[in-house]
Amino acid sequence: MWGGRTGALLRVWGLWPAGVLGRRPLSCNAASVAGSSSPQCWNCGGPGGPMRGDGFFCPQCRALQPPDPTRDYFSLMDCNRAFRVDTAKLQTRYQDLQRLVHPDFFSQRSQTEKDFSEKHSTLVNDAYKTLLAPLSRGLYLLKLHGVEIPEGTDYEMDRQFLMEIMEINEKLAEAQSEAAMKEIESIVRAKQNELTDNVSRAFEQDDLEKAKEMLTKMRYFSNVEEKIKLKKIPL
Repeated sequence: MWGGRTGALLRVWGLWPAGVLGRRPLSCNAASVAGSSSPQCWNCGGPGGPMRGDGFFCPQCRALQPPDPTRDYFSLMDCNRAFRVDTAKLQTRYQDLQRLVHPDFFSQRSQTEKDFSEKHSTLVNDAYKTLLAPLSRGLYLLKLHGVEIPEGTDYEMDRQFLMEIMEINEKLAEAQSEAAMKEIESIVRAKQNELTDNVSRAFEQDDLEKAKEMLTKMRYFSNVEEKIKLKKIPL
C-alpha cells in the first residue's frame, strides 16, 4: 500500500478507485427456483413465468410475466458470456426488447403487467449500459466468476503506474488551453484502449487475476476521464 506523498496526493485528487477486487461467491436464488415446482402464469395459472428464453409472455393468455431472477445480462441481451461483445448486435437487441416490454405499451393493461413492464424495462436498460462499456462489462464478467469490488477499499498498485496517474493529473490541473486538454484526452484514450485489449486477452486465457489488475487500472483512468469532463464544463 502506498503511503507518504504518493498516497496522500492520490486521495486528495480522488484517484483511488471505488474499491478493491476480491473474490466472493455470487448470491442467487437459482437453487430455490430449480427446487420449486414448475412456474405458473400469475394470470391464468398455466405454465408461464418467470419466463426463460425470449418468452416474456404466457403462451396461453399472453400476459406479461415477471423477469427471470436467475438470468444474467449476457443471456438477456443474447450475447456470449465473454468480454468481446458485438456492440451493434447489442444495440439491436436492446431496441427489440424495449419495443417488447417498454411501459408505454402497457398503459391499458393490468397493474400487475404495468409493474412487470417497469421491472423488465429497468433490467434491460441496466444490462445494456453494463455490457456496452468495456469497464462495466469486464467488472460484471468478473462478478459472474465470483469476483467483486468491495466499496471504500484501496487497491495496491505498482509505483510506476501510480506515478503515471499522478503525472497525468498534474498536467490536467495545469492545463489552460483546449489543445492541452485534447492532448491529455488523447493520452488517456490510448491507455484505455491498451488496457481494454489486455483485459480481453486475460479473459480469453482465463487469467482472472490479470483481468482484475487491468480493470482496476481502467478504473483509475476512468476517474481521470471524469475529471476531464468536469473541467470542460464552464463555471
